[in-house]
Amino acid sequence: MSAPIGGLWVAMATPLTEAGAVDHAAMVRHTSRLFSEGCDGVVLFGTTGEGTSFSASERLAATEALLRAGIGAERIGLGVGFPAITDSIALIRQARSLGLVHALLLPPYFYRDVSASGIEDAFAAIFDGVGDDMLRATLYHIPQVSGVGVPPEVVARLRARYGRMLAGIKDSSADFAQFRAFRAAAPDVAVTIGNEVDIGRALTEGGTGTICGMGNLVPGLVRAMFAGDRAVPAMREAISLITAGPFLPGLKAALAALTNEPGWARVRPPLCPGDLTRGAEVAAALLRLQAGNAG
Repeated sequence: MSAPIGGLWVAMATPLTEAGAVDHAAMVRHTSRLFSEGCDGVVLFGTTGEGTSFSASERLAATEALLRAGIGAERIGLGVGFPAITDSIALIRQARSLGLVHALLLPPYFYRDVSASGIEDAFAAIFDGVGDDMLRATLYHIPQVSGVGVPPEVVARLRARYGRMLAGIKDSSADFAQFRAFRAAAPDVAVTIGNEVDIGRALTEGGTGTICGMGNLVPGLVRAMFAGDRAVPAMREAISLITAGPFLPGLKAALAALTNEPGWARVRPPLCPGDLTRGAEVAAALLRLQAGNAG
């Protein structure tokens, strides 16, 4: 039976062609590179992957490209959350038909004043609509971006109702008290952390690992976070370099420099591309940080 997500999973950025389509070949190269550098899996079309900017068919086509390249389905998670419950159900079913078990599931995110009961009802409707005991869903808590959080008591109740179909919760709130609330409410649910500097202490308190954006750039430095607190200052500096401007354009501009593939700097509207000169400077600084601290 499939285990929940654990270890170092990368919230993968999405490369684009000049025409603005997903660059499948670049995506395959990047995934293979990440695995060669010790990453355990990739999650496609989450926040770092600009997931809400891509249609269900685009997400499936990219997934199929990785599978055709020999990437194991068990090492791929797919972002599947939509405001419409029926869209989430349909995409999960299609992903399951390709052999995927891992789905990263946002709550419906348009209405910002919904109750915990409403959020539970939405997730329950998705689980019931998919109707597949092999699904291993990771709920996605990133309220500062999505506007709708996942209450810890909802995680606990859904786990009691659906068992291992609700495999995990990804906490990207960057509030460690929130991580602890998830652990306390649902101790048998795998909790992954999005804030890289918290990886080490999350592991000591029962966390299962990370799904994070910095893994695209410095997987060795992220891996060092699993070994304790020594690399925390370096990780803080690395994050500050990326967040000095808009996060995602900055990350992709640095990734373009690291890979020598300009397509990585492209973003979909409403985002605007980051500065390539600044991206090259950040990339060089990140490599220095990783060289001194990689695990």
